[in-house]
Amino acid sequence: MQDTHIIDRVSEEHLWNQVFTRQTGADFFYAVSTMGVYCRPGCPSPRPLRKNTRFFRSPTEAEAAGFRACKRCDPKGERARIAQDVVRDASAFIEASDEVPSLDVLAKRSGYSRFHFLRMFRNHTGLTPRAYADAIRARRLHASLANGNRVIDAVADAGFGSESRVYENTATLLGMTPGAARRGGQGERIRTAFADCPFGRLLVGATAKGVCFIGFAEPDEALMADLRRRFPQAAISTDDAALAGTVGAVLDFLREPRQALDLPLDLRGTAFQQRVWRTLCTIPPGETRSYAQLAAMAGNPKAVRAVARSCATNPVSLAVPCHRVVGSDGGLTGYRWGVPRKQALLEHERALSAGPKPQV
Repeated sequence: MQDTHIIDRVSEEHLWNQVFTRQTGADFFYAVSTMGVYCRPGCPSPRPLRKNTRFFRSPTEAEAAGFRACKRCDPKGERARIAQDVVRDASAFIEASDEVPSLDVLAKRSGYSRFHFLRMFRNHTGLTPRAYADAIRARRLHASLANGNRVIDAVADAGFGSESRVYENTATLLGMTPGAARRGGQGERIRTAFADCPFGRLLVGATAKGVCFIGFAEPDEALMADLRRRFPQAAISTDDAALAGTVGAVLDFLREPRQALDLPLDLRGTAFQQRVWRTLCTIPPGETRSYAQLAAMAGNPKAVRAVARSCATNPVSLAVPCHRVVGSDGGLTGYRWGVPRKQALLEHERALSAGPKPQV
């Protein structure tokens, strides 16, 4: 049996209040009789008069009553779906191209003007096509260097015109020098320690600078393989005694979460990734933020996809609490260690914030 719709449960005055305050995510639509259009409650159009406002459960109901979809808020999501398809096609075309396609070529391919295409691409990726192409080449460069290829060869394979471009922008592209990326941890020692935690096995890895990896909820072999993939050339050794305090801090955090784990960290990523990871640490336990909110907090409201990728590549789960980021509708989106664990972490944090202290 389906749940009763919101319109059946609350008064029209309550619905009107959501329209007046432009609430996003509300489960109804409103129409303006004098304009002949219907909208989402969060529509940025000028507010209608209350006497001219009607409420509907769905676009189908509104259209049956003779109203057409608003072009500003796109209540049926049709324009948004078209834009997503255009951006998805352009992104695939950029990725498959040896050279960075010009804006004119991309716009012509999309069937839109240069200005309209650029705006669509920025709105959906948070980047210009040029910046998106640079991000792809940076990823290829990092992968090539991690495989041990010479810097000059990796630069050429990734599609950069010269080494000077890479060295001028190492912080943005790699978060480290090309030589360090190529070495993949060569010459470094990573100490590791396993432990049992409420979600199964836990692996902590640390360099001389600080914790560089925290993984959990997988078999020992899988956790170690993940660490080796990130540092393929490093000397990895077990050192339970040296990491006893660090492992204890992680276990304490699981029992009673805080805003962030107070541990020295060795985080390696681009300048943008570093900013996102630092911002994640400001989210209080028991609270969540959407990817869009996190992007705004990190100083780039349009970079929602880039923020999501930064969360997905977070090497120190728990210490950098990416489990506190959710979808725009509040839904639990993908999590490296499994959505059920993400839900359990959030529920545990909320329970502790509310007062009782159940175990995870």
